[in-house]
Amino acid sequence: MNIWNISTPAGPVPRVSTRLNLADRLGMCRVRWGIGRMSYTVEPGLYAVGEPDQNSEVLVTANYRMTFDHVRSALSNLDAWILVLDTNGINVWCAAGKGTFGTKELLSRIEASGLTLVINHRRLIVPQLGAVGIAAHHVKELSGFRVLYGPIEARDINEYLANGLRASGSMRRKTFSVRERAALIPMELLPALKYMAVIAVTLTLLAGLMGSGSFMSDVLRFGKTTIASLLLAVAAGAVLVPLLLPYLPGRSFSMKGFWMGLATALAVFLFVLKTTGSVMIVVPWIVLIPALSSFLAMNFTGSSTYTSLSGVRREMRIAVPLQAAASILGVILWFGTMLTERGRVL
Repeated sequence: MNIWNISTPAGPVPRVSTRLNLADRLGMCRVRWGIGRMSYTVEPGLYAVGEPDQNSEVLVTANYRMTFDHVRSALSNLDAWILVLDTNGINVWCAAGKGTFGTKELLSRIEASGLTLVINHRRLIVPQLGAVGIAAHHVKELSGFRVLYGPIEARDINEYLANGLRASGSMRRKTFSVRERAALIPMELLPALKYMAVIAVTLTLLAGLMGSGSFMSDVLRFGKTTIASLLLAVAAGAVLVPLLLPYLPGRSFSMKGFWMGLATALAVFLFVLKTTGSVMIVVPWIVLIPALSSFLAMNFTGSSTYTSLSGVRREMRIAVPLQAAASILGVILWFGTMLTERGRVL
């Protein structure tokens, strides 16, 4: 991100380019995979794009670097100010729900940036998804600034400004297309694969120790089923659920994940039955795959457009104990399979 300063009555203000360079795009790609996510931030404060003056509009956003980059890249050929709040590296929507993109922080940032010296008007454009955290009447009463709620998407800012600060119906509606859902998959996929790798290694080594044959032969025999089943559970809960979200039965994410996992487990069962005729090794996974898929799907609630804090808490109270019970049952069945195999040979 290229930065240079411009002079204002409140002192020098960093001016940023509206063009994203290679480093910016690589940074976005990196945090999409959850690498260095919480440290991907910009300093809170006032920024400039183009050649803003005392009459230019002020756009308020969060200090999550990806959010900031989306906003500045949407302001091509515009002269404007960007007021960045300290949200601890969280995007506008999530930070508004947590309270960090809030009235207190906005008032503090107005004062710290010397904004009253920089502009003549008293208007602030806050993204619509940040409205839950900003009490406009308190901001007006305590600072004199009037809060206007801009469009949901940064790409609509140009049109919003051209329309005289009026948002159309489409600017107020948040879509959640398959492309948008797919973009969020890596963030959930990588952590899931890390945990599943630990589980896979543990169960595979236990299979080698408990199996009826030699250590290596049992590792190879049971390990491939374990690894394949865990990968399928991850694929069902962290990939297929987001992609097929509107079409899966149930309102809660845990139920959507359960049905997707059950369909996956039954497909595995039928495949093994048809190809080998040995079903005992797969029985535990008919229980485990839906439980794991349901849990992973529930993690996607924080990335969706239609969940609430109370709804998530209610879902967790119901779903997590059931997922834990099913996982314990699946592990017991898995140990039972190992002991049965061992006893059959002995």
